Amino acid sequence: MRKINLSPKEEAQAIDLTPMLDVVFIMLIFFIVTASFIKPPGIEVNKVNTVTAVTAKPAILVAINEANEIWIDKAVIKDNLVKLHLLRLHTDNPKGSLVIQIDGKATVEKIALVADIAHELGIVDVSVSTSND
Repeated sequence: MRKINLSPKEEAQAIDLTPMLDVVFIMLIFFIVTASFIKPPGIEVNKVNTVTAVTAKPAILVAINEANEIWIDKAVIKDNLVKLHLLRLHTDNPKGSLVIQIDGKATVEKIALVADIAHELGIVDVSVSTSND
């Protein structure tokens, strides 16, 4: 049997991509596992100062700014559409809690509206985010 001698030019054409694909898949898995699944409301509010506070891990964030606008998923939501958006977020994470971030000048009516809708949807862990300065 005769041996075929490959020239260096022919050997260079056979590049094995398997190790590179392994590294890419490992990085993809790492980024998926470490990604944050909390959707920010989309606005920064000036929180009310409190004396005591309890830390909670939110799954659903809702913000109410000083103009009494309700923010969910980086968009202003009208009062009649809050239930729809909360239902969608609660369906995505049924065991998640709701945290309402309120501005110090927001009215109690808007906070009560969001809390009442959350109660209707079966979200039992509802809290209000404050600043503990």
